Amino acid sequence: MKDPRDIIIAPVVSEKSYAAMEVGVYTFKVAKGASKPEIRQAVESIWGVEVLKVNTINRKGKVLESADVSKAKAKAAADSKAAIEKAEADAKAKAAADSKAKGGKP
Repeated sequence: MKDPRDIIIAPVVSEKSYAAMEVGVYTFKVAKGASKPEIRQAVESIWGVEVLKVNTINRKGKVLESADVSKAKAKAAADSKAAIEKAEADAKAKAAADSKAKGGKP
């Protein structure tokens, strides 16, 4: 099995993903070749939660940017939300600090 940190690249921080968090669905950028069982195992091993369902999407980037993106949504069990919410908050704080350090908007 691959290292879980190589499969889960980063959480997706957007208004839509935060709305989905209310019902226990968490969105991540994932490695392009990752399968649903690999994503499930990675989320369960990193955060120690039970994953009920995994949905994936592969999007082609624009020709000029050529940034292909793979995303996954993992629905966590009701009692598993706290661990993922803490990780999402840490990622948001880190992104805000990085943006502020680069001179961007907080």
